[in-house]
Amino acid sequence: MSSQQPTAAKPSLQGVRIKARKGAVKAHAKHEPTIFRDQLYKHLETVPEGDFDSFATKLVQAGSTLEFLKYADALFEILLVGGLIQPGGSYIDDGAPVSPFTIFNAKEPAEVEDLKKYIEVLNKLIRRYKYLQKPLEESALPGLLQYIHRWSPAQKDKLALATGLLISQGLANAACLSSLTKDHLVKDYVSISVITLVFRAYLVDQSMDHLAGTLKRGGIKDLLAFFPPNKRTSKELEEHFKKAGLTPVAEWWAKKQYAVVKEGIVKDLQELCEREEPPEQIVVAIKARQEETPIPESELVQCIWQGLMASVDWSARPDQIEGLALREVGKYTPILQPFCNGAKTEVALINVVQVYCYEDTRIIKAFPQILKVLYNKDCISDQAIIYWHQKGSKPQGRQHFLKSTETLVKFLQEQEDDSDEEEE
Repeated sequence: MSSQQPTAAKPSLQGVRIKARKGAVKAHAKHEPTIFRDQLYKHLETVPEGDFDSFATKLVQAGSTLEFLKYADALFEILLVGGLIQPGGSYIDDGAPVSPFTIFNAKEPAEVEDLKKYIEVLNKLIRRYKYLQKPLEESALPGLLQYIHRWSPAQKDKLALATGLLISQGLANAACLSSLTKDHLVKDYVSISVITLVFRAYLVDQSMDHLAGTLKRGGIKDLLAFFPPNKRTSKELEEHFKKAGLTPVAEWWAKKQYAVVKEGIVKDLQELCEREEPPEQIVVAIKARQEETPIPESELVQCIWQGLMASVDWSARPDQIEGLALREVGKYTPILQPFCNGAKTEVALINVVQVYCYEDTRIIKAFPQILKVLYNKDCISDQAIIYWHQKGSKPQGRQHFLKSTETLVKFLQEQEDDSDEEEE
């Protein structure tokens, strides 16, 4: 008879936390932002409308008990657009009121000065809880901007101006603007109207150079991406911003385009000269480029000079460099002359020669002779040289160049006086 083994005691679950199923945790988590919102409202409800200092104080206090980092997106949805947003851009419909504090409470029509009070509250909050800046610029703002078409025109304006202020005050990066290049926003002029207001708010306190730097750091390279596909031309862009009263943006863009065109012209010229193409062919090539993307002649003549000089082989003996410079300039005058129309362009040419000679000290002494060559070949007039000498020169090496050209200028002035006497 086999002896019966005693049964082992079953393991007890006492004191062990049972892990909830993943699905249940996820389902519960979805409702947590609403709990966070309701708790935040309790802090804000006691503040009288328009008391911005108290709103800032209450928000900073709330951060000590509420999980701001965990609910950063929810926090900014509440403060910026007045409630929680669900995927697709509509508000969570659970009957909750609009937040006691939101930029959507700003007066209408939206004004930058009024919105500054709201942004100052966010500024104080972010200065106290620095960890909030990253979620604001990386997820909350890009998320809200992609749904900007869902709000009323007045609300859209408020959010656009507020975004401009947040970026200008360094509370957000311009990278958030790239979510405005989505097709559904671009095609109906929504993106460009928003960007225009963002820039308007930004330029209230900052310069165009400051804005240009911010856009560059944020990776916003091409403003045309905010225009409908059939309107992506520099002409459309410049006209749009001028009409909107933002001429500095239009001028900055034009200069940016000139820089690209100028680089192309310099490169083309260098190659054409190295291949020893005849001057007539080179002039035709430059004119074709100019027709494609017109740039002012005063800018064009400077690039022509730079491109021509870039093709020169300067490896002559030091005592022969000046002679080489004069020969090369003389050789290239037929290319320069067709583009030297008018005093402004001629002075621009003298200035580019001045800076070039200042930067390459081997030919600095040849400057007066180079001017003589350009004068004799009808690239520059006596009036242009005299104007340059009196008040048009560049600061680079100014004293040296003015002194070295005194004799030439005196000779030209005397000639002018003689011709005036003859006319009498």
